Amino acid sequence: MKKFLKWFIYSILLIFIASGIGAAIYYKDRLRLIVKYFESGTESPADIAPQKSTISLENRAKEAYEYAKANDFDLEHAVLIDFSRHSGKNRFFVWNFKENKPEIESLVAHGYGNTGFESTNQNIVFSNTPNSYASSLGKYKLGARSYSKWGINIHYKMHGLEDTNNNAFNRYIVLHSYQSIPNEETYPSYLPLGFSQGCPVVDDETMRKVDKLLQTKKKPVLLWIYYLE
Repeated sequence: MKKFLKWFIYSILLIFIASGIGAAIYYKDRLRLIVKYFESGTESPADIAPQKSTISLENRAKEAYEYAKANDFDLEHAVLIDFSRHSGKNRFFVWNFKENKPEIESLVAHGYGNTGFESTNQNIVFSNTPNSYASSLGKYKLGARSYSKWGINIHYKMHGLEDTNNNAFNRYIVLHSYQSIPNEETYPSYLPLGFSQGCPVVDDETMRKVDKLLQTKKKPVLLWIYYLE
């Protein structure tokens, strides 16, 4: 009886040991495959892009805040437009400095470009040249609220603050809306061309939100159009 009990205990121990070794080998192999998967860079661009975009947007917001503080702009909000993003994704952001995140975000059209300045719905030609119908990079001061014949019939003047956009006011580049701009992302489809001759153009719903916010401001709001290589 004692021999049988001893044999039984040894058998149970051997089973547990064998199971433990097997599990260790299995999970070691699984962990190795997981590590190899991520090290190989096999994640899809769609999985990676949102993380990169968020980091870039936050960094640009920090720069915008420092510029706003140094130049007596509003220190609660700024408008960031990242034209390096896919045109079917949100690339218009009203950034809330206090909460450190976008308060409003939407699609935004870029200029389709006149002869010699033609853009596609994703590859953008930027220009500060009059009659180029192209978007211009750089920082802007949002100015007076005025009537628009497009969208919700409201636009905001844009005063270019850099060599890349200092013709904006004379080119009638303004922030406005247009009823044909979708109010949600269209990715993977691109935003169609033809809505903008250089103005940043958003959907009507977004413009109502932006208009309501801008009317509360005592200091000018910074708008920054940029393109990340």
